[in-house]
Amino acid sequence: MKLYNSFGLLESILTGVFILCYIFYIIRVVKISRAYDVSVGALVTKVVIRTLYFSLFIIALLGPTFGDSKREVKSIGKDIFIAIDLSQSMNAIDIAPSRLRKIKFEMKNIIDAFSSDRIGIIMFSNEAFLQSPLTFDKNALDLFVETLSTNLVPNSGTDFGPPLEMALDKLGSEKVSFTQPKSKIIVLISDGEDFGEKTDEIAEKVQNAGIKLFTLGIGTEKGSKIPGRGGFKQDLVGRDVLTKLSPNSLKRLAAQTDGKYFEINDNRNDVNRLINTIDQIEGELRDAKTLDVGNNKYYIFLWVALGLICLDLLLTMKIIKIA
Repeated sequence: MKLYNSFGLLESILTGVFILCYIFYIIRVVKISRAYDVSVGALVTKVVIRTLYFSLFIIALLGPTFGDSKREVKSIGKDIFIAIDLSQSMNAIDIAPSRLRKIKFEMKNIIDAFSSDRIGIIMFSNEAFLQSPLTFDKNALDLFVETLSTNLVPNSGTDFGPPLEMALDKLGSEKVSFTQPKSKIIVLISDGEDFGEKTDEIAEKVQNAGIKLFTLGIGTEKGSKIPGRGGFKQDLVGRDVLTKLSPNSLKRLAAQTDGKYFEINDNRNDVNRLINTIDQIEGELRDAKTLDVGNNKYYIFLWVALGLICLDLLLTMKIIKIA
């Protein structure tokens, strides 16, 4: 038998109080017994029984374990980079309350769904910026998501190349002993056309690296105006800009990398499908530890102690002898 916990301060205090109180109790009962010429045999029996069940309570508190076996515990997970488009068109309100606010809500759902995996965030328009490196800290990720805004990046078009290149670089630099790269995933979220010139080249690198790429389009075919200061965003000739979902670039990118395209529009939300697809991807072994495993049998000691308490209650001790 091994004890899971050590005999600490709590156990010492309880034992000390028990011994002190019981010493006073024994002295009192012995004095009464001598005064009335009564045998103290029953007292000795009760002292033994009470000492036994108190000791059993202490042993149960210490966690007695039996058996000496070892178990290998494996840490398995995935690395996921979420690249989100923060161009001005993400402020459009064809998806209530806006495309960006809707995506921020869904990103938190994705983060919650993969609590045992590392997730990083990249924000982009025509340039890419690392919002969060790969991390297990879900509270930090939620905070980063909440602070996402179209004001955080330059707005002069959309280019899928920089975020893909950054995600590829970050995933490739991770010194993790993965046996297969398929546990590394990129999710690219956007609402528009890709105006980059190197996207195809970088997409080929992503595919060659074996990294899974999924694209998520948000918006509607009808589209909407883009809210701005004092009204709506206008073009150079003073007309309100109308932005629509342009899924072709996202679909082509997914097809180039053997990935999948998902969409959020006015009557469709594929985020759960995206989560299920990622969830089906097998994670890779990060770490393995061997732990000593024992079977805690504290309840046996508790039951025996309770039985002794019942016996203690049934045993009576005469103090005054009536002739």
